[in-house]
Amino acid sequence: MQEISVCIVDDNKQLRTTLEEIIIMSDGYKCIGTMGTAEEAIESLPRINPDVVLMDINLGGTESGIDCVRILKPQMLATNFMMCTVYEEDEKIFEALSAGASGYILKKTAPAKLLESIRELYQGGAPMSSQIARKVVAAFQNKPASTEGAGLDQLTNREKEILEQLSKGLMYKEIAAQLFLSAETVRKHVYHIYEKLHVSNRVEAVNRFFGR
Repeated sequence: MQEISVCIVDDNKQLRTTLEEIIIMSDGYKCIGTMGTAEEAIESLPRINPDVVLMDINLGGTESGIDCVRILKPQMLATNFMMCTVYEEDEKIFEALSAGASGYILKKTAPAKLLESIRELYQGGAPMSSQIARKVVAAFQNKPASTEGAGLDQLTNREKEILEQLSKGLMYKEIAAQLFLSAETVRKHVYHIYEKLHVSNRVEAVNRFFGR
């Protein structure tokens, strides 16, 4: 299994240590750096170049975690940023995604789910806590789903079924269980969905699903 390198940016030392321990004690993951301030992250991360960064939103200084992502993402295109936060406000979610974050999970997420989210992010997914995914979905709920020119009409019934499950914030493993498929089969379907819709991640695919 490919070992995923992770950095943690959080101003809470206790939480930083807890996250670091979860990653260090898990096979297939390695923690290669922890930072407590935005300034430290902006200076160190491009040099360390991890696969995944777990980024807190409120870093207590003049710059937030969202500012960090906005500054760093253009320099670190291969690195995936995941917001790991207590915030569930719509404004923060969309601001973080617009800045370049590809995942958004809550700090109360269970360790196993956190690790699964890191791997999904690394493999090209856009993991979100179900509460967050519901808010993203709600933001597009009032928009009529339009298939015209959106590429949705090119999807098979199975692909539409999987896209609908993705829009609910489910992980590949959860979708596989719901539809009695293997997680690998779901992953292949998702790859074809992205290809047909000309999108590169879950957020874009879900936007397309809701006609955005």
